[in-house]
Amino acid sequence: MSKIAVPELKLNDGGSIPAIGFGTYRLNGSSGVEGIVSAIRNGYRLLDSAFNYENEGAVGAAIRKAGVPRDQLVVTSKLPGRHHHFDEAIATVEESLYRAQLDYYDLYLIHWPNPSKGLYSEAWSALVEARKRGLVRSIGVCNFLPEHLKRIIADSGVIPVLNQIELHPYFPQHEQLAFNRSLGIVTEAWSPLGRANHLMQDPVIQKIAARVQRTTAQVILRWHVQLGAISLPKAASPARQVENLSVFDFELSAEDMAQIATLARPDGRTFDQDPARYEEF
Repeated sequence: MSKIAVPELKLNDGGSIPAIGFGTYRLNGSSGVEGIVSAIRNGYRLLDSAFNYENEGAVGAAIRKAGVPRDQLVVTSKLPGRHHHFDEAIATVEESLYRAQLDYYDLYLIHWPNPSKGLYSEAWSALVEARKRGLVRSIGVCNFLPEHLKRIIADSGVIPVLNQIELHPYFPQHEQLAFNRSLGIVTEAWSPLGRANHLMQDPVIQKIAARVQRTTAQVILRWHVQLGAISLPKAASPARQVENLSVFDFELSAEDMAQIATLARPDGRTFDQDPARYEEF
């Protein structure tokens, strides 16, 4: 077992969550189970999955196989945009549990607001109810803009514990990060190492990595830590899993952070505003 000490962030409902988690997107079947087992045994305690990833069963199998007590893990899944009607949402949460063969999820999120349908507030009410029924412990959202957050809070009186968004040096989301923080909402980053771009080969990142004698991935993940955002890197190999988790024994200087801040770019976002690009959510 890894001895890496991963700090935790407090949630606004009294719970806590590790500062780095393990992304499971595209880890399916027996090979996916093995990759997730390896991550758990290497020290990851936060696992991120989704109904649409079609791997909740693999996540559950890995949990049973890894040998780590269930109460030491924070297991996440997500409600897809096509199931935002109240009854459908409750049934989907139940189905998520059946797939994983779990009694509860530690964290359950709305995968995206699907604003063209306008049912995300109804979906949020369903997650509030799922929490009351003990199906989930904490509830949050993904890819919610301030306007979406304001609406569900006004309608329900319940503030999400977490908003999972795309966040990396090419797309730093300063305004969204600040808005989340103003409401006591933890920010969690999907695609923390960038996707469909050249972030890992960026010369600014490489120069900093050489100076601190770390990999470019470690520098980027440490940047997330110092922003106060949880990151969800995915890696199949045990060596990369340990590498991505080993970011709590060094710091980036104020100058490093300032240099990374210059990398924000208009084309840094993985997805544009076309809703069709969000079908996987």
